[in-house]
Amino acid sequence: MDNSEEFSAIDIVTFVTEQLQQNYLSNRANKAKVFDEFLGRWDTNDNSIAKVKSLNFEFETDLDWFNVSRPLTLAGLRGKLVVLDFFTYCCINCMHVLPELRALEERFPVESGLVVVGVHSPKFENERTAANILSAAQRYGIKHPIVNDSKSALWRALSIRCWPSLLVLSPSGMPMLLLMGEGHGEFLRDFVGAALSFFDRQQKINFFSLPLQLSTDLLPASNLRFPAKIAVLEDQYAVADAGNNRIIVVTNCGVVKYKIGGLEAGFVDGSLNIARFNNPQGVAFLDKNTLIVADTDNHALRQVSLKNRVVETLAGTGSQGNERTGGKLGPLQPLSSPWDVSVFRTRDMDMSFHVDELNVPEKTIVLIAMAGTHQIWGYFPEGIIWWKFRKFEPRCCVSLIGNGLEENRNNSYPQNAAFAQPSGLAMSTDYLYIADSESSSIRKASMVDGKVMPVVGGDRNPLNLFAFGDEDGKLYNAKLQHPLGVAYNNVDRKLYVADTYNHKIKQVDTETNIISTLSIKNKDGSTLALREPSGLCVDADRNRLLVADTNNHGIHIIDLVTLTAEPFLLDFNQITNTTETDAPHSPSKVSGLELVKKIPVLHHRNCTINFSMRLSSDLKFTLDAAQKWTVKFLNPALEINQLNGLLAEGKCSLKLVNKSSLTLRTETLNQSDLTIEFALSLCDSKSCLIKKFTVSIVNERSNEDSSLHPTIIKDDTLDVVVGIHINQFNINLC
Repeated sequence: MDNSEEFSAIDIVTFVTEQLQQNYLSNRANKAKVFDEFLGRWDTNDNSIAKVKSLNFEFETDLDWFNVSRPLTLAGLRGKLVVLDFFTYCCINCMHVLPELRALEERFPVESGLVVVGVHSPKFENERTAANILSAAQRYGIKHPIVNDSKSALWRALSIRCWPSLLVLSPSGMPMLLLMGEGHGEFLRDFVGAALSFFDRQQKINFFSLPLQLSTDLLPASNLRFPAKIAVLEDQYAVADAGNNRIIVVTNCGVVKYKIGGLEAGFVDGSLNIARFNNPQGVAFLDKNTLIVADTDNHALRQVSLKNRVVETLAGTGSQGNERTGGKLGPLQPLSSPWDVSVFRTRDMDMSFHVDELNVPEKTIVLIAMAGTHQIWGYFPEGIIWWKFRKFEPRCCVSLIGNGLEENRNNSYPQNAAFAQPSGLAMSTDYLYIADSESSSIRKASMVDGKVMPVVGGDRNPLNLFAFGDEDGKLYNAKLQHPLGVAYNNVDRKLYVADTYNHKIKQVDTETNIISTLSIKNKDGSTLALREPSGLCVDADRNRLLVADTNNHGIHIIDLVTLTAEPFLLDFNQITNTTETDAPHSPSKVSGLELVKKIPVLHHRNCTINFSMRLSSDLKFTLDAAQKWTVKFLNPALEINQLNGLLAEGKCSLKLVNKSSLTLRTETLNQSDLTIEFALSLCDSKSCLIKKFTVSIVNERSNEDSSLHPTIIKDDTLDVVVGIHINQFNINLC
């Protein structure tokens, strides 16, 4: 970069980051050399980066810290490679970065020289409050240190421009990389590995631990944990118990009939007691025996059959997608953070003549708030001819409304409209109402032609996503703050809004587009104190409102005439099914999620592990679908030829090299040395499904092993075949 004096230090870091990424992408075969040359620049007298070396910055004092027993300082982190994650907890892109950081921390723990620090830099006023950040950290499972930079002091000092931004600091505290946005996981992992090795050779890495301590205040006392959306049909409710990774079905009296999923996150189809979800946010009844679930962090649409007591995946691969159009069938179509679902029924628009139009059967469309791509998608169980006589094939999942840009743009043409993290849906007769959280507005889309129109909140300027507040009124004069939930009452045509960051429930007159705050009291006359309510529904009689008080881990039921609230208490004592987390430990069930194979990988210099998938006669690999494997954990003593790839005809081969001269001490022999995740797309005669599971390789102890006298590694090659048998409901080692 010429004339570097004209640019700020952060501009220079941005420029050199872009240069490095281009070199990395164009020369992956020699990526080690690319990284070493880049890292070597910071030890030279390179005038182009002199301004960066002179930067001096630090966390402010007296800030709130989480997941540590005492505040950290950047000076105290000298000797560590530090990743500063500038995030705000409302941001869907920030949420997408968290799994990448989690994988990075698992691969390079603190004692290896890497530290990740979340620098919470709020967008909304509500996000400045420490208690709300703590709830978000617990909700998202963030375990690394977080600092509440409530005034965005460090953000401004470093001229950070967007959420999320990852700033990588050298062991001397100098900024080296600035990665903006999401999707940098593989590059960051490779860079961190190279940087730790480079600085270790220079003896600049310190391997000390940190005063880590998970923040556990404000954990729920109830059986619910961060409940999200609520759905109703006749005399039963379905609750997305997001923090517990499950769906709960209860009677209108609060008696729990079903617990579907378990407390631990996962992506598993099958019977109700072994199925697994990951932070499910949205739920809707298809009929009295069938639920549709927006399985948010699995990036999937799931279906629960209460009659057959089984869960299956309708769409989504289990990994985040980035498509803006879609159109693939079922589980072959990647999704991105589906946040809510709603059911719409209509007749074919096929121009056919029918003697009795009223007897033409209606078909079902599942509408999806696709928060990750800022769109509304549709899943078509039966197939249909719909808007502009477009034909949708059975079981396809496709974008319907929104161009994928993050804007508050209304338009008569659905593909020209734009949303900003749509997070809640409610269906009336002809309109889909949408809680558009990042524009702090409520919008609606016509089910006749897809036209998108404003209801309340936001701003006339479609690019202004900071028009938030707490004001009743009409259309754009009204102000909301990150609303997440909506519910429609078809009796009085009122729309109820969970104005999440204002901690209020509001009511919209859909004929006048005027919103007003409901003054809700407890039975003792005190004001109902909500904390970030994110879901609500009108009961079957249309005279009461159920509200998910998300950060208070409970549900309230509100009389819409008197506006008095009382807790909706759940009775778990009459449950009709037992989840795996409640049941006695069963190795056969666990084997469907994680397989453990003992192999003496640490006793040989080289080891080749050949995996072979053997399908039952009723299953086959889905044509043209990627059959993926990914290394999730690797013992630091081992090197591997690649970290991810595709199966070929159900097979893959991994080559390991042991870098150590002695085997590990026996106290570590029961720990995994290699964990691989498989994601397989399979089909039977009727449907497609995803099978996702892990295989953990544990070093097999020999008779020679001793904690006092470790075994010398044999300088040879070990070849092992691991066979895995897969049928509809079980996965086992052969």
